[in-house]
Amino acid sequence: MFSPTIQKLIDLFAKFPTVGPRTAARFVFYLLKLPGEEAEKIISAISNLKEKVKTCHSCFNSFEGEGKLCVICKDSNRDKSLLCVVEKESDLASIEKIKKYNGLYFILGETVSTLKKSDLLKLRTKELEERIKEQKNIQEIIIAINPTAEGETIALYLEKLLKKALPEGKRVTRLGRGLPLGGEIEYADEETISSAFEGRR
Repeated sequence: MFSPTIQKLIDLFAKFPTVGPRTAARFVFYLLKLPGEEAEKIISAISNLKEKVKTCHSCFNSFEGEGKLCVICKDSNRDKSLLCVVEKESDLASIEKIKKYNGLYFILGETVSTLKKSDLLKLRTKELEERIKEQKNIQEIIIAINPTAEGETIALYLEKLLKKALPEGKRVTRLGRGLPLGGEIEYADEETISSAFEGRR
C-alpha cells in the first residue's frame, strides 16, 4: 500500500509503547509535510539523545552531565536512609513533582505481564540487591509500583525478596491507598501521589 521507505518508518514507529500502525502512519505523514529544517531539528534531537543522555550507575535514571551518577544520586541533601523502587523514569519524575519525598530511587524497569523466570531477568532485581548491599544506611525501602494486576504481582515478589535481603529492623513499605486500582503513578495527580506516600505501610 505504502512505498517501502514509508512502510519501514511506520513499522519502526509502531514499535513505540501504545503506538499502533494507524498512529505510526500519522507520524510518518506529519514528518513528510514538515519543512526540511524542521525535520532536521528532529533528526538532530534524536542523535543528541543517543550521544548525550546516559544511565545513572546507581538508580538507572537517564541524565546528562559529567560522571556516572545523576543529579539526584549526587545530591548530598537527599535522605540516604530512604530508597523508593519505581518501575520507570516517568514514575520517578511524577514523584519528584510532588516535592514531598527527599530520598533516593531505584528504577526497576518496565513491568512484565507474567513472572516466568525468563521475564524476571528483564527486571533489575540483582542490581537492586547489590544496591542494598552497597548502601548500608538504608532504613526503609518504599515499593512504588503501579497498582495494576501485573504491578501487584511484582510488588509482592519484591516484598519477599527485600525482606530476605534487608537486615533485621529495616522496613519494606508499600504506597498507601490513594492510587486507584489499575491506575498508573505516571498519570496520577500530585495530591493523589502525596496521599499514597503519606499513607504508606
